[in-house]
Amino acid sequence: MADASARQLRWLLLVHQLPPRPSNLRVRIWRRLQQIGAVALRGAVYVLPNTSEAREDFEWIRTEVASSGGQANILTAQAVDGYTDDELEGAFRRARAMEFASLIQDIEGVRKRLVRDRSRARVRADQRDLAKLRERFQALRAVDFFGSPAAADAQAALAAVDELRIATASATPRPPSRLDPRSFKGRTWLTRPRPGIDRMASAWLIRRFIAPGARFAFGSLPAKRGQVPFDMSEVEFGHHGTDCTFETLMKRFAIRDRAAGRLGQLVHDLDLKESLYAVPEAPTIGRLVEGLRDSAASDASLIEDGIRVMEALYRSFVRESSTRRARRAGRRMT
Repeated sequence: MADASARQLRWLLLVHQLPPRPSNLRVRIWRRLQQIGAVALRGAVYVLPNTSEAREDFEWIRTEVASSGGQANILTAQAVDGYTDDELEGAFRRARAMEFASLIQDIEGVRKRLVRDRSRARVRADQRDLAKLRERFQALRAVDFFGSPAAADAQAALAAVDELRIATASATPRPPSRLDPRSFKGRTWLTRPRPGIDRMASAWLIRRFIAPGARFAFGSLPAKRGQVPFDMSEVEFGHHGTDCTFETLMKRFAIRDRAAGRLGQLVHDLDLKESLYAVPEAPTIGRLVEGLRDSAASDASLIEDGIRVMEALYRSFVRESSTRRARRAGRRMT
């Protein structure tokens, strides 16, 4: 009975009173409440769904208010006077809808800039802007407690502008030194032992787009006759400028596959420890790669395991892209 009663306490309420000083406290607390997705009721009362995460968020705010000389109390409630559950859920959906609408507007601004200016400098600048917009999207999703329909619109807008950016980057003139994959068939590719994300993904790229059936060896330079070194220090197929090895291979062999480009974004952020592209799957894949490195019996089995993971991820990107195109085609027909 106690568990059933606890489940019925659907809501957490924060009731607070702030001192007149410091003068910036009111704005600071308001921003924190916005970040955790709380909805304002009458007076200085804010509400969240009753979860352990919400209670922890309210506890931090209560501590901050108390340390500044104010008062704050946290209450649990089965119902809130003056509001039905449907009205409260609707308030959350409306709040998120406004925030998602603002996000979509900013995404549309990036899209318009890309359409107007397709220079390489513009693409690089929009990469940074899109990374910030993806972070905003993930933050909003985390507080979208009741599934605002606008979330799907924001996700679709992000995906569409990202595809446009990849297509724009692919269409940008490249250096003339494109390599012919036929010159690399039957070669053994040499890299460092205990491959990580960049070497796993590069090996996958080599097998799928450059040299099907490629063999891999592990060791140090100099390479033996007939070997092609990659992801090693000061070699042709390694890090160059801001590019990881995967991106270098994509450019040198003029690989313009969009799903492979999406995979390259994930590899870039994990390998260079950045959040430039903020691919949602990156943290999970990073953990998976570390688990493979801890458990693989040999370098050869490790890179084969990594290739299988990259192939599965690539196929999921291909399917996701196809589904989005089909949905857009369906909307145009209606």
